[in-house]
Amino acid sequence: MDPSRLRRTWHASLDLGFTRREDTTILSRNLHNGPLQVQKALYPEGRDTCHVAVLHPPGGVAAGDSLCVDLACAEGARAVLTTPGATKWYRSEGHGAMQRIRLSLAGSAVAEWLPRENIFFDGSNIAMHLEADLSDDAKYFGWEIMCFGRRASGERWSRGRLLVQSRIRRAGRLLWSENANVDASDGFSQSAVGLRGFTVCGTFVAAGCEVDGDLLTKCRELRPARARSEAGITRLPHLLIARYLGDSSEEAFGWFTDLWGILRPRLLGKPACAPRVWAC
Repeated sequence: MDPSRLRRTWHASLDLGFTRREDTTILSRNLHNGPLQVQKALYPEGRDTCHVAVLHPPGGVAAGDSLCVDLACAEGARAVLTTPGATKWYRSEGHGAMQRIRLSLAGSAVAEWLPRENIFFDGSNIAMHLEADLSDDAKYFGWEIMCFGRRASGERWSRGRLLVQSRIRRAGRLLWSENANVDASDGFSQSAVGLRGFTVCGTFVAAGCEVDGDLLTKCRELRPARARSEAGITRLPHLLIARYLGDSSEEAFGWFTDLWGILRPRLLGKPACAPRVWAC
């Protein structure tokens, strides 16, 4: 690669550790390199759960950029992470951009990764990786919302590539694995096994939890507002997966937030408390 091009890319990393001290979850490790960092720890729902917002000051991810977040929660720690706004993935010419999220949850730790949407510009080449390792008693909630193109500007995602790899393990055993390798020009946007003509998709996962029939029914009764949107919920051992397919990132975010409001009291023992940055 041309060295001058290397100087114009960002390789940013964030290493966070959360520890339980008496009744408080402490942000005990906060190491960052490059333009990726967190705001101060907040406690909008009490001292046992720490909220932080992950900031990427450049505002967008360009060709050759990489964003890596490592999160470790010690026994009993509870952390909620989000982003203050959408992540924009710009057009890439020959060089891809990458996001890697790695979580390690010990004991009865709880982590919730609840970011705002990803917006894929036409011509973007993206790789997104998620690795979550849970102990027997740990729990993880997380979602990703993906917007293919900028619909409000009349732009579709007609050129580019998306690689998605997700792995969730519980006590060392694989609980969930998902892979996607999509070329925008191969008919994915219209395919019956792709976007089916929609422009937004999303996945919400609750891992390390057992969902009973009553709770599953309540979740399935909750539907996105738009009649044309499609949604589905699947229950597996120690896992619940919700999928959204439609044309509105706000609708996907709203539906996931409403599901979170139903699931969190029953599975995590606390009512949903929206991060303050969502109100900005």
